Amino acid sequence: MRSLGAPLCYMLLFYLNYLWLVPKFYFREHKAAFYAINVVAVVVAIGLMTEWWHMMNELFAIDGMTSHGSHARGPRPPRYPMFFYNAIMLILVAGLALAVRMSQRWQHLEEARKEAEKNRTEAELSNLRNQLNPHFLLNTLNNIYALIAFDSDKAQTAVEELSKLLRHVLYDNQQNFVPLYKEVAFMQNYIELMRIRLTDQVQVTTHIDVEPDDSTPIAPLIFISLLENAFKHGISQAGKGFIDMTLSQHQGTVTCQITNSNHPKRQNDKSGSGIGLEQVSKRLELMYPGHYTWEKGVSADGTEYFSKIVIHHDH
Repeated sequence: MRSLGAPLCYMLLFYLNYLWLVPKFYFREHKAAFYAINVVAVVVAIGLMTEWWHMMNELFAIDGMTSHGSHARGPRPPRYPMFFYNAIMLILVAGLALAVRMSQRWQHLEEARKEAEKNRTEAELSNLRNQLNPHFLLNTLNNIYALIAFDSDKAQTAVEELSKLLRHVLYDNQQNFVPLYKEVAFMQNYIELMRIRLTDQVQVTTHIDVEPDDSTPIAPLIFISLLENAFKHGISQAGKGFIDMTLSQHQGTVTCQITNSNHPKRQNDKSGSGIGLEQVSKRLELMYPGHYTWEKGVSADGTEYFSKIVIHHDH
């Protein structure tokens, strides 16, 4: 019983700080009041501990009274060393309560920051997707419109191919990631749609090194703007052109490389308007920060343009 006084005072001071003083005063920048109340609490606690010690001494002394009426008192502890010991222990207890509360507060703030960052990223990705859908549809409709002028049968086939693509654009594109095999099928359908309006002067080749059931997660439509750019600049009405695409997946690394003949459009040609490539850069940075590389440029003689994206997935 004699030794219960100190633990009880430690516990009371800890929860006084943990439940009331730290959140009500320290976190609200009333630090002077926080320290003043703690000083008073420590002094009161030392007084209670001292009084408890005397009470227990008296109690045990009465119980241990000898038959001659004398008390069996134990030696009293030195007064000042015990005072300083209790003061130091109480200050440490108050400091522990403050440290625990601050650690919890920091953890909650960090979780809130991450949640806010996640919400901001999702909102930005949603905004980019909402921009990309009409941009992709506009480019495709422009191609179909061009077909109508000289081959209505091909235009009808193009509309059928477009319906296949829209399912992927409208539904799968609403997810952050889709299986790689779905994205490959989408790109192949897009290429077939574009082939409809090509002449024999344009050669399109593809090299797909992806398993038919490859479920590696990939951001939807992340490569389509590269293909759109290739069909925009790789085709010329006045001469030959080529487009070559290689898409592979090896041990979690997805590589898409597209090379095409370079036929820069006139300044007044607004088809595509360059929105797609800007979005690719933003989406890569949002979804694969530090886990991708993107190389692009024109050959030394200016006749070829290349673009290569490599995405590394963590295992």
